[in-house]
Amino acid sequence: MWENENEEHDRPAPDREPTWAYESVFYQIYPLGFCGAPFGNDGVLISRIRKVEEWIPHIKKLGCNAIYFSPVFESDTHGYNTRDYRKIDVRLGTNEDFQRVCGRLHEEGMRVVLDGVFNHVGRGFWAFGDVLKNRESSPYRDWFHIDFHGNSNYNDGLWYEGWEGNYDLVKLNLRNEEVVRHLLDAVTFWVREFDIDGLRLDVAYCLDHDFVRRLRRHCDSLKPGFFLLGEMLHGDYKTLVNDEMLHSATNYECYKGLYSSFNSMNLFEIVHSLLRQFGPEDWTLYKGKHLLSFVDNHDVTRVASILQNERHLPLIYALCFGMPGIPCVYYGSEWGAKGEKSQGDPALRPCFAAPVENELTEWIGKLSEAKKRSRALNYGGFRSLLLTNRQCIFERRTESERVLVAVNADEVPYTAHFDAGCGRAVDLITGEMHDFGGGSELPPYSAYFWRTE
Repeated sequence: MWENENEEHDRPAPDREPTWAYESVFYQIYPLGFCGAPFGNDGVLISRIRKVEEWIPHIKKLGCNAIYFSPVFESDTHGYNTRDYRKIDVRLGTNEDFQRVCGRLHEEGMRVVLDGVFNHVGRGFWAFGDVLKNRESSPYRDWFHIDFHGNSNYNDGLWYEGWEGNYDLVKLNLRNEEVVRHLLDAVTFWVREFDIDGLRLDVAYCLDHDFVRRLRRHCDSLKPGFFLLGEMLHGDYKTLVNDEMLHSATNYECYKGLYSSFNSMNLFEIVHSLLRQFGPEDWTLYKGKHLLSFVDNHDVTRVASILQNERHLPLIYALCFGMPGIPCVYYGSEWGAKGEKSQGDPALRPCFAAPVENELTEWIGKLSEAKKRSRALNYGGFRSLLLTNRQCIFERRTESERVLVAVNADEVPYTAHFDAGCGRAVDLITGEMHDFGGGSELPPYSAYFWRTE
């Protein structure tokens, strides 16, 4: 993978860190939507999950080598209201079907990351059903936060805590040892049955911190290089991303900065966030961390619907792949599919009969290969070299490699005059040589990954 395999000093020790994740490009699939399953669990077993195998050639063309599956386990409706942590949802197929899919992905050199939904379960979860039936005498009464003197929105004759006021999502008591053991045993089962390589923790910002520490120790003991990614929306990501807890978190700050910078034609916004997070000063927040970078996902409006100028679509991906972090592509968005959050979550999670391949998918494939081949793009620091409202050039640098990421978001050419620190470079996206002498002309709506001499 590396251009200079003998230069190991830029890479973390493989026995301690999931370096495969830091060097990967992720592809996110929301399986229930992707496979065209009915929204409600109809109990009818159909092996829809095998559809993923048909998309493997497309995913490989994109250069993605890690798949993040949104929920796959038996649930009431959308996957995040779990009924059974050990059973693939009947709308997707059987455990054997998913085992086969994971096996095929591994054969193709792709890692597999599942959604770990540990904060809450569905009303159809077997232990909660026992509480509704047996009330105070249920052995599972302390698995949840129950008040038998209250009532719920469902008129259960008891009150329970739901996630952020959503009572179809029953909050688990992660201070209960039986609950913790049940969840950790489920993770062990997933590793043994499906050979998964990591977990994305749903609403990680809600999880009990002692539970997250237990989970990290447990996963470290299960499989070398097991990757833990947390869904975080705000606050200091280091509260969960540290040596005792998670390896990574969703970089929502830069998600917002990416599309907002293009729509307002103010690249200062995203570069300010990147300097705040990864800049060269000692105080910057996440230097050396590998956060998940994305332009959209299953919870937000698709990027092709949110960008006001479609010519910015290739550029926002270039910034996402060029900045520090692990880029993740959401299924369908790689060819410019649209979807509005205002139309409801199902509008963001559709079924496509087959993948579409166009200039954007080809571009993303080139960005992926450039990113995976470059130590600087995987591990390099961040320094801003040139910044205007409509253009930016920044440096990604390790001891052994320098890559300059250049973007012109304007409709007219721009000649960039700056100290490149060298005379020539090769663009990792196209393979073409670039000469810095006399200024660097950036055509309208263009982006480059220049590896310097």
